[in-house]
Amino acid sequence: MIQQNLKIGYRNLIKNKGYSFIKIGGFAIGIASFLLIALFVQHERSYDQHYSEQDRTYRLLNVSSNPEFQIKKWTSFSAQIGELLNEDYPDIEIAGRMIGRDWYLAGDNQFRRIEEEQSNYEDGFGYADPEMLEILDMPMIYGNRKEALAKPNSMVISKRISDKYFPGENPVGKTVILDENMERPHTIGGVVDFPSTSHLSFEFLLTLVDVEFWDGEQTSWCCQNYDVYLRVRPGTDIAALEEKLLAIKEDYIVRHLVKTENPFAEVARKHRSFELQPIGDIYLKSADTFDNYRHSDIRIVRLFGAIAVFILLLACINFVNLFTAKSSNRAKEVGVRKAVGSHRGNLIHQFLTESILYSSISVLLGTFLAMGALPFFNQLSGKTLELPLSAWWLLPSLALLAILIGLFAGVYPAFYLSGFNPISVLKGNVSRGTKNSGLRNTMVVFQFTTSIVLVVCALVVYHQMQFILNKKIGFDKEQVVLIHGASTLGDKTDTFKEELEKLASVTSVTNSNYFPVEGTSRDNNEFWIEGREKIDKGVGGQAWWVADNYIPTMKINLISGRNFSREMAGDTAAVIINQTMARKLGLEDPIDQQIRNWRTWNVIGVVEDFHFETMKHDIRPLVFFCGRGAASIIAARIEAKDTPKTLSSIATLWDRFMPNQPIRYAFLDETYEQMYADVRRTGNVFATCAGLAILIACLGLFGLSTFLAEQRSKEISVRKILGASISNLFGLLTQNYLKLVLIALVFGVPISWYIMNSWLANYTYRIDLNWWVFAVAGLVVGGIALLTVSRQALKLSFSNPADFLKDE
Repeated sequence: MIQQNLKIGYRNLIKNKGYSFIKIGGFAIGIASFLLIALFVQHERSYDQHYSEQDRTYRLLNVSSNPEFQIKKWTSFSAQIGELLNEDYPDIEIAGRMIGRDWYLAGDNQFRRIEEEQSNYEDGFGYADPEMLEILDMPMIYGNRKEALAKPNSMVISKRISDKYFPGENPVGKTVILDENMERPHTIGGVVDFPSTSHLSFEFLLTLVDVEFWDGEQTSWCCQNYDVYLRVRPGTDIAALEEKLLAIKEDYIVRHLVKTENPFAEVARKHRSFELQPIGDIYLKSADTFDNYRHSDIRIVRLFGAIAVFILLLACINFVNLFTAKSSNRAKEVGVRKAVGSHRGNLIHQFLTESILYSSISVLLGTFLAMGALPFFNQLSGKTLELPLSAWWLLPSLALLAILIGLFAGVYPAFYLSGFNPISVLKGNVSRGTKNSGLRNTMVVFQFTTSIVLVVCALVVYHQMQFILNKKIGFDKEQVVLIHGASTLGDKTDTFKEELEKLASVTSVTNSNYFPVEGTSRDNNEFWIEGREKIDKGVGGQAWWVADNYIPTMKINLISGRNFSREMAGDTAAVIINQTMARKLGLEDPIDQQIRNWRTWNVIGVVEDFHFETMKHDIRPLVFFCGRGAASIIAARIEAKDTPKTLSSIATLWDRFMPNQPIRYAFLDETYEQMYADVRRTGNVFATCAGLAILIACLGLFGLSTFLAEQRSKEISVRKILGASISNLFGLLTQNYLKLVLIALVFGVPISWYIMNSWLANYTYRIDLNWWVFAVAGLVVGGIALLTVSRQALKLSFSNPADFLKDE
């Protein structure tokens, strides 16, 4: 029976090559798209799912219910928190601290073995307590978890770093040098195979044993620089533990604020609480949390998952539409088979077998298409995904997918075709494919609604990206070269800057650890007007230490007062603030006013607000301080002419000063654009999905229009004989499809508006959703649909009526 059904199915496939190509091709594209997006979704959802004690592992969060605070959740705590959690809370099995932001040696450094001369730039440095290796279930290749970070100045490195610097060796016990600091060598205590699917992206972890960043730092509750992870004991009530942790607020945090007469004491008592975030939720569910780790967004992942399902549905709808539309061509076959005794169940079995045959071929072809498109998709999504061809579950999953899709796509046509009355069929009283036009039209509307939604999403993301990149940001990011790793210049820094500024194409040079792009330092502080520390709430803001010529080099607009000057000794106690800081402090005329954090500062200037974070956030208060210590980045503004020659001259000068350290530089504008790489990738994925949805919809529409044109050939011929014009006939054959696009636009506009308005709500600075975006989407989809059906409409309109009426 199955063999006979497969043979009939194969004959029908060969007999109707054009329709078979459309059905199989549409299915294959849909399945390939589904597989690729499903692979992306599965990869995103696999982050932080590898811990052996995952259900007992948490990250501690600060939570503020204060409506005046922009940041509602954050991860940083004071140094004493780790010891306190381990000693005073029996529900906590183990707790540890970590620093992942760019701070002291965390971030990036020059790295070399002690016996070698040349240093190399490496990033991915962080600090961690020895307990973190146990909490995070770090897989050790060399060394053991308990001892790897137990000694002062010890560190663990990744397998990649081990293979790079110690090929074929066990590096445990080896000595390495960071940033040419020979007075503080580090010893490798272990090699860790850091999981790639983790919100943590470290290559190096430096121990926090015996580390004190300044005198009293480890015993004070004044500063918050440590992220805290912990593992609770089995059976712990998490809600009850969060309640118990509130004692930390009262006994330590609030007490410290009261002792220092900080007005925030009452705010902390009223609004501060703690939350234990499951480690498996960190990567996808931290959109409302301020931290320094990589994240995705569960909403975007779910949206892409829905897109994958919808694209697959579009392909299935094509199959159903074409199968039912062409049903009259097989009506006599059904009638004859029923007349000679074939049961309806046999016919259903036949048509379902045929559907599964088409589906199996489509799944096979779609899998090969997915394999071929995977490199492009990886580039599009910024991932390194692979089809798990060696996994035992892949082939059974594909087979099950083929069967399920075949059943889903074929169940309606099978029951519809097998329900024909044999007497009516053999008398010729069978609908010519129009009886179920209402259902077919509904499915076409669904296809084009999906296409319109995706086109709108792609247009909105593109225009938001252009808005971000072209908006006035308050500084000039063009033609600025950032030279990284400059802290190793040490006391040669000023000489290097002077020599660099002598180059003809270099207009100005400055240095700092702080720049208005991600990946550079940030430092939160609190500020008051002098004398009001015990009266007013402090204003939280960024504290940036910069060289005296930083503001003119970055072309930040100084709107009042003056810039820093080397000639004025008093500028060591001077600051320049931005407009937001002046407004938050309530300073109408800030010049020569005194402000205070850990000491008193004199305001000598005010700069226009500029964007130093992504446009998802408001511009925050900012204070510039003049110079302090070595800076890791030197910025040179260069002329636009002959950029390669200028870069070569800079590299030659660097090699003269640092022969054992390769130069590493980047352009400020390119680094700025990288802040929005995820937005660009999202837009590209939407655009690709929109294109695929339109392609699949148009494949089905082409097949459907071809068939319906054949069905109406005699009607059109009669109309032409009776005097209908070519334009009238063309309009008659195409107007129904344009009506369907208009109906799809009615459904698609509110759906796409809701999705994109929710997405844009993440941005403080955003575009408006204008009517023309929806109009363009409708015109694009309608135009493509019209082009798709025009070929058959024009062919039939220009045909000779005699060709269709000669047998009448």
